[in-house]
Amino acid sequence: MSQKEQFKQLRDRIDKIDDQLLGLLNERAGCALAIGAVKETTAGAVVYRPEREAQILRRVIKASAGPLTPTQVTGIYREIISACRSGEEKPKVAVLGPVGTYSEMAAVKHFGQEVAIEFETGIEEVFRSVETGDTDYGVVPVENSTEGGIAITLDCLVITSLRICGEIDLRIRHALIGKGAEAFGMVKVVRAHPQALAQCRKWLDRHLPNAERVPMASNAVAADEAARDACSVAIAAPEAAEHYGLAVLHRNIEDQTGNTTRFLIIGRQCLSGSGYDKTSLILSAHGRDAPGSLQRLLAPLATHEINMTSLQSRPSKTGLWEYVFFLDFEGHQEETLVSRALADIQKESALFKVLGSYPRSL
Repeated sequence: MSQKEQFKQLRDRIDKIDDQLLGLLNERAGCALAIGAVKETTAGAVVYRPEREAQILRRVIKASAGPLTPTQVTGIYREIISACRSGEEKPKVAVLGPVGTYSEMAAVKHFGQEVAIEFETGIEEVFRSVETGDTDYGVVPVENSTEGGIAITLDCLVITSLRICGEIDLRIRHALIGKGAEAFGMVKVVRAHPQALAQCRKWLDRHLPNAERVPMASNAVAADEAARDACSVAIAAPEAAEHYGLAVLHRNIEDQTGNTTRFLIIGRQCLSGSGYDKTSLILSAHGRDAPGSLQRLLAPLATHEINMTSLQSRPSKTGLWEYVFFLDFEGHQEETLVSRALADIQKESALFKVLGSYPRSL
């Protein structure tokens, strides 16, 4: 068989597979619409069920024999789920704007392309948008692998009535973007969100030591400003360059390889268990001077053999050198061991607030 004949045979086979896939995808979409019709008769039913979507994704990843990687399978199925979900309703999701932020990228990574993004001017405004019902969910950064916790998000979590509905891990690849390649020698100002400036500190020290570093509300705002000033550049995602009519001058300028930001999905619903969950809560101890107070707070996790995944602190703002702790651990609050651990922790806590149980990131 000639090479031309081999190509034709394989391409004909792909066409037949595509026809089968299309039929099955439309059949799946029809089932999703039927589920939506049932939900319409059920009081309080919601379109977006993150625990169910997480179960689907983990099942198909496990079932896949390759050559598609787990990441590729996840990406494909997130878009399938997104398209089918949109037949019922597109979720309205608030993120830090404007267009081109990592928050927007995280939202699309999780919800797929069929999502209605609402851009807000700050993280506090994202919380407010969901609290007032203007949007269904919000996506906010909570922790970076290089710079640690995002203070404003942690502070908002203390006072909000919203629940955590999910988490997203997004690999952060910073680029220096500006008017054009010739602009690099003219740079006087580097604009970016404070976190981005900190994550690229060493690179900037080496390559632009004399440029002024100006913090901005978001990297996308920085890109918008750089588009108006030939002597100004921005740190942002490479994808932002095209939107703002800029060139990518340098890629991957972050100081740490593997730089990753964890985002939270905030909403108004409580979730059932997915079988692979995480629980987040806020705590404070009785009396900052009491020896071993933090140890007593955390001891129930060891007693009930629960794995803690994160511990952060913030000033309580109610007294000098008093702190609140943000704790994440594996498991769902409805599980027996987790429920017992939470009850024991609450007995030792001055402040005790469960932020939610939700599927762990894929």
